[in-house]
Amino acid sequence: LAERQMTESTKIYDRTGEHLLYEIHGEEKRTVVPLTQISNYLIKATLAAEDDDFYNHKGIDFRSILRAAWSDVKGGGVYQGGSTITQQFIKNSILTPERTFSRKFKELILSLELERRFSKDQILEMYLNEIPYGSNAYGTEAASQTFFNKKASELTLSEAATLASLPRATTYYSPFGSHPEALAARKEHILDRMATLGYITPEEANSAKQEELRYAENREGIIAPHFVLYIKEILADKYGEDFIERGGLRVYTTLDYDKQKIAEELVYEMSRDYPQKFNARNAALLASDPKTGQILVMIGSRDYFDLQNDGNVNVTLRPRQPGSSFKPFAYARAFQKGYIPDTLLFDLTTNFGLQGGKDYIPKNYDGKERGPLTMRTALASSLNIPAVKTLYLAGIDETIDLAHQMGITTLEERSRFGLSLVLGGGEVKLIDFVPAYGVFANDGIRQEKAVIIKIEDKDGQILEEWQQGEGTRVLPEQIAREINSVLSDNNARAMIFGAHNYLNLGGIPVAAKTGTTQDYRDAWTVGYTPSLVAGVWVGNNDNSEMRRADGSQVAAPIWQAFMKKASAGAPSEKFTPYVKYQSDKMILQGKYNETTARVCNVNNQILHETCCRPDQVVEKTFREIHTILYYADKDNPRGPVPEHPENDPMYERWEKPIQEWITREKIETGKVPTETCDYHEEKNQPAINITSPADNDLIEDNNINIEADGEAPLTLDKVEFYFDDKLFDVKNGDPPFKTHYASYDEPGFHTIKAVAYDKMGNTAQDSVTINLKNEQITYLSQPAKQLTLQDENFPYKLKAIASHPNGIRKINFYARDLTRDKRAFIIGSSFEPTTPEGEEYDLTWERKPLPGQYEIYTILVSNENETTQSARVIVEIK
Repeated sequence: LAERQMTESTKIYDRTGEHLLYEIHGEEKRTVVPLTQISNYLIKATLAAEDDDFYNHKGIDFRSILRAAWSDVKGGGVYQGGSTITQQFIKNSILTPERTFSRKFKELILSLELERRFSKDQILEMYLNEIPYGSNAYGTEAASQTFFNKKASELTLSEAATLASLPRATTYYSPFGSHPEALAARKEHILDRMATLGYITPEEANSAKQEELRYAENREGIIAPHFVLYIKEILADKYGEDFIERGGLRVYTTLDYDKQKIAEELVYEMSRDYPQKFNARNAALLASDPKTGQILVMIGSRDYFDLQNDGNVNVTLRPRQPGSSFKPFAYARAFQKGYIPDTLLFDLTTNFGLQGGKDYIPKNYDGKERGPLTMRTALASSLNIPAVKTLYLAGIDETIDLAHQMGITTLEERSRFGLSLVLGGGEVKLIDFVPAYGVFANDGIRQEKAVIIKIEDKDGQILEEWQQGEGTRVLPEQIAREINSVLSDNNARAMIFGAHNYLNLGGIPVAAKTGTTQDYRDAWTVGYTPSLVAGVWVGNNDNSEMRRADGSQVAAPIWQAFMKKASAGAPSEKFTPYVKYQSDKMILQGKYNETTARVCNVNNQILHETCCRPDQVVEKTFREIHTILYYADKDNPRGPVPEHPENDPMYERWEKPIQEWITREKIETGKVPTETCDYHEEKNQPAINITSPADNDLIEDNNINIEADGEAPLTLDKVEFYFDDKLFDVKNGDPPFKTHYASYDEPGFHTIKAVAYDKMGNTAQDSVTINLKNEQITYLSQPAKQLTLQDENFPYKLKAIASHPNGIRKINFYARDLTRDKRAFIIGSSFEPTTPEGEEYDLTWERKPLPGQYEIYTILVSNENETTQSARVIVEIK
């Protein structure tokens, strides 16, 4: 015991070695107290956790040793524990932390000797005052003060079980570390073990599990605490807790001190009002160099020291759903298959079938649908429906494979994931996600994550040193460049985000993507230049909902501000453009299948030399609008057009909304016709025949009855009837066609004509000549029917119509008094017609007669003094 080794602190630096981030002190915080001043809860919890047979064995548990030895032999070294409390005390107080068989042998011998010289209570007291609990706290009293700000004798059962959890892995289980859920699980295990051993009752165990612990503030000198503790955990896993706390290492990390300070200030200040505005209490940021894989900035929570909001939790290491920020991985895999940014998809509400026992019908963020658009616009504008289609085309398993190749370490339970994966249905870690985006920035080459540049021991010997490697190509450079082009296209995203958004850096070329999960539990923005990639997460550690906080609102402003400041002064780099693929498939070029042809406008058929009249020839564009599955095999889009696209299980589900959209938007579609028009050839002409009257018939009646019969191979549409080339009737329907013509024409020969039309515009006609023997007649046109006249109507204009106006000498207008003597009197005579055709004669009735009823009529007097009287019209004079 007198020959214990002196400890020397381990120092953790930034990448320059100029800034000491944290010192794992060789000096131990320790206050030795007797066993009687240590909570009995802590004593029992320690026994339950470390060595429940302590008071029975002689310092060595041979069963545990044999079990550990067998594991060590299989593993090729000394790794398995199996140590009693006595052995642990010897290891921590006397021996070095090296893992060798010789050291293990010394441990066994010294443990037996210690048991011979000291009582069990003395050994337990020495152990509880010696054991490290993390944060430089050695012994129970120092640990109680460090973590709970109270004496070891005052610990509650829950606090005691918590402290008893720490010695197993002080960095990993630290209350100030990033694994509070693991600490809680180990605490509950110890409480259950205590109940099993009879140290406490099950009720006491359950009550202790429910107790809410309040930790003391941890304000030890530390810069970039989440990053430092992450480094410390890596060191502990590799070298052991004892070695890193006593070995005097010099650890030079990849942290960029200046960028870290910029990020810390921005995250803290810009999210200050997020709890009130968005119910968002936390934020995280991680940045790396895509060309080296080195982590430059790590902020695991808004405020590490805010334990009330789990500020010590390093969210960059936690699985969280990424929302739409996962979409680029699906599009990248689709591009690998042969799709290109110009590929046309339809943003229309689609039922993708059962997922999780119910129909999966995703909606866009704003609930709208936008019809046809390219993959470029769909990804840049973060539209959900096209993204789900893209994941189907890319393949779920294939997309997960690509994500793993790019550095994602989650998404292992593949059976959990359906098409909603592309909308963030799986969990990723920011520490994986940001470097994975870095693969795009680095032209498809993945550099392994690096956080340590060099480690030296206390003597200056280099234990390990990072070397720049060539990296691993996990994505063809053409595909990475296509993604870079899309995510840096501000015009393509302007449809949703507007031209002035948080995803551009002014004159600095940058690619970026936002993400928001369902119910606003996570908000993301990840983006990059060719030399810097950064991701920001905003949310709550307990996964509670934020208040309408999407990635573009809460994460993007922080991301943009960091990227601008972190890139200030650096040379501007442009993304290398991709080589565009020219496809003969219009759908891959972002267009419908369209062909222009000269056709017959009657039947839309291809022109034949003699088929159409010139006025029926039109130049027409034919559009074929279908889902991409109609034109492309999902796994070979550049290959042959599928012969049976309907065999794809998604074909009908995607095609139906498109055809409904076409109908709704009244878009004219159709294939280029293959038939040659013959509708106007002789064999398809209609026929018409006037069956009555016959040719040269003598017609003595003013009402001429006409009948016609007809037929048409292409269906009769209508028949027009003409008298001396004046249209007087149109008939539709089926033959025979009957009509009549009231003739007031000159006596003599006249022509009746019938013209038949079929549905295709073909015509046929027939005509007959008739001999009309009409008498001259006259009739009143004003008044034409019974009416009432008063003072204000006089003088009143009388009008008469005469047939065969030639040979008329005059027309007399008469009135017959029906109220008094029933005698007729002449109103006056009209000698000249008032119309050019000579058919209308007018007379002004100047003076109003006595009130009563009158019959008004005319008598036509010919040049031969023959007379014709008109019908009579009743007029009431008031």
